[in-house]
Amino acid sequence: MEKDLRPQLDPTLIFLIGVMALASLLALKSVEPTLPPVLQNIDFVEKQLVWFIIGAIGIVVSLLIHFDHLQNLAWLTYGAGVVLLLGLEFNIPPSLVSTIKGATSWYELPGLGNVQPSELMKIAIILVLSKVIADHRANYEVTTTRESFILLGKIVAVSALPLFLVAKQPDMGTTLVYCAIIAALILVSGIKWSIILSLTGTCLAFIALFLYIFIEFPTFFHTYLIPEYQLDRFYGWLNPYEYQDEQGFQLVRSLLAIGSGEYMGSGYGEMNVYLPEAHTDFIFAAIASQFGFMGATVVISLFFFLIYKITMVALECHDLYGTYLCTGIIGMLTFQVFQNIGMTVGLLPITGIPLPFFSYGGSSLLTYMIAIGIVINVQVRTRKYFFT
Repeated sequence: MEKDLRPQLDPTLIFLIGVMALASLLALKSVEPTLPPVLQNIDFVEKQLVWFIIGAIGIVVSLLIHFDHLQNLAWLTYGAGVVLLLGLEFNIPPSLVSTIKGATSWYELPGLGNVQPSELMKIAIILVLSKVIADHRANYEVTTTRESFILLGKIVAVSALPLFLVAKQPDMGTTLVYCAIIAALILVSGIKWSIILSLTGTCLAFIALFLYIFIEFPTFFHTYLIPEYQLDRFYGWLNPYEYQDEQGFQLVRSLLAIGSGEYMGSGYGEMNVYLPEAHTDFIFAAIASQFGFMGATVVISLFFFLIYKITMVALECHDLYGTYLCTGIIGMLTFQVFQNIGMTVGLLPITGIPLPFFSYGGSSLLTYMIAIGIVINVQVRTRKYFFT
């Protein structure tokens, strides 16, 4: 038998992304007539298509960079991301920094529009944390409590500054995505399970304390812990119909839109319920309204197969760094899909997290496409070779 050293490219990932791209463009086209007048002069389909093309170029570039060189670029991309986040924090340069809905999270670039560094920072965090964990595993046996705490300390040290800068923008949704990436990588890092379980218990205790203060001392909670606009999201989530004219407006409209779709939907382009942010955060509700339970099931199934495929790439990879890269991407995508769909059906508070590959948004779409490019890179360069 002769060993075949050619890269083994599985087209499944490309096919899934292609289907999602087509579905995204069709969904955006269908909701255009329902958007507010100020937005109807913007061709979101054309802009989204441009970003899909840029994202496809990003996938090609990701493939051209040899897998071994990704580790060398990890700290460079991390440093560039931190510099961009610091620029937003200190309003440098003031002519480019853009504030939208109270959050200073964008640079307004001529020809490209608003670019959000915190989105691209997701890739940088995945690259650098994967390198930190892989390097540590190469030098130490992460089996003792001491070595586990050393690795955990490295992860916290690398993650702290980006988390702080994004939380200050403020952008709680992206901050939670960072936490999901970090949590996913900690689970596979080799840190002792006793430490992981202790951390989990501490987090649960903190959440319980958070809820106790929220219920028993609302004034203190509002004054010292959470800004009023973020607190309104909790009120709108817990009692959407009581606050349906204010804090709960988006959630009530989303529930009505999803419910109106019933089993088969009202038909393409037929929106029976006005839905705010139908082209971004609530595009899942718009799809469910037009295509009903069946359409929503297809969307969820596409994500299931995508995450399943990335998981298989991680399991088949014989390089620890590649496995960690895929794990970070799985954590990012899984959390965003769960959070976005969860908030549209009222299971979770509204955080402004877009639905990957479907919602309109240049920076977020480019981030997802680069992530898929990295997965394909891992797949073709680190999977076991086949014999012919």
